[in-house]
Amino acid sequence: MGKFLLRRLVFVFISMIGATAVVFSLSRLAGDPVLLYAKPAGYGSTEEYLDGLRKHLGTDKPLVVQYVRWLGQIVRGDMGRTLLAEQPVARVIRQKIGATFQLAFAGWLLATIVGVPLGILSAVKRGTAWDYIGRVFALFGQSIPPFAVGIVLILIFAVQLEWLPAAFKGDGISIKHFILPAITIGWASAAAYLRITRSAMLEVLDSEYIKLARAKGVSSSVVVWKHAFKNAIIPPLTFSFVLLAGLLNGAVVAEVVFAWPGIGRVALLEAVNNNDFPLLMGAVLVFSVIYLVVNFLADMLYAWVDPRIRYS
Repeated sequence: MGKFLLRRLVFVFISMIGATAVVFSLSRLAGDPVLLYAKPAGYGSTEEYLDGLRKHLGTDKPLVVQYVRWLGQIVRGDMGRTLLAEQPVARVIRQKIGATFQLAFAGWLLATIVGVPLGILSAVKRGTAWDYIGRVFALFGQSIPPFAVGIVLILIFAVQLEWLPAAFKGDGISIKHFILPAITIGWASAAAYLRITRSAMLEVLDSEYIKLARAKGVSSSVVVWKHAFKNAIIPPLTFSFVLLAGLLNGAVVAEVVFAWPGIGRVALLEAVNNNDFPLLMGAVLVFSVIYLVVNFLADMLYAWVDPRIRYS
């Protein structure tokens, strides 16, 4: 177990360095960040003024030096300040990440509740109408882009029927504001859940011990839930953790379509458009940590779900 934990920690460190280094380098390809401060010609944007800004921001140094300097600030707990508003990056992330967590969890919960039971039903009723319905749902779920789903949902339920709000989060936790965004990000995930669960269940249902249980007269519900699903849970469990981390990172589409005040829209989309690299790097660091921690927890849960798995 100790060697496994050490290997995973080394992997986490290397992954974080790699992800932040790539994004840090790409942020410089968009242009000189000091030009965000530059005023029109004749209003103070002299070369001396720009040189002073570069020195203040540290962009006058080589790229490697800038990255090492940023890492040093992170170690000291300083994520820097946003370029335009000059607010602490950590404060901006704290203000926005809660809304993203809420939306991602709502989409993850919806996908799990819909996808897993449909996958089980499709596997148990293989070759029947229920199986074909589930497979068609999976096909459409993974082929229709989430932004198209969101726009269609707005047109139907917000514009035509006027049942649900078209945008914004609302005050506190308002269920009606969560429905359309959660469906938007959970639609494709439910379809993926269905396919993974169905494949895992079919593999287990064709195994010899399931045939033996049926031959001994064990009831169908016990075979499905106690024997089959318990042994087929590892693939859906793996996907569950990866999905949750992915929704935290990938809720940008829903946040843009529904004007959701989350970190994806504010700290990623707007940061990229404005080349606000301190905010962009802070968001990338937070998302990288979340993704790696969730994957680590998934690895640790394998041994609890399947006692045959050992880490030593």
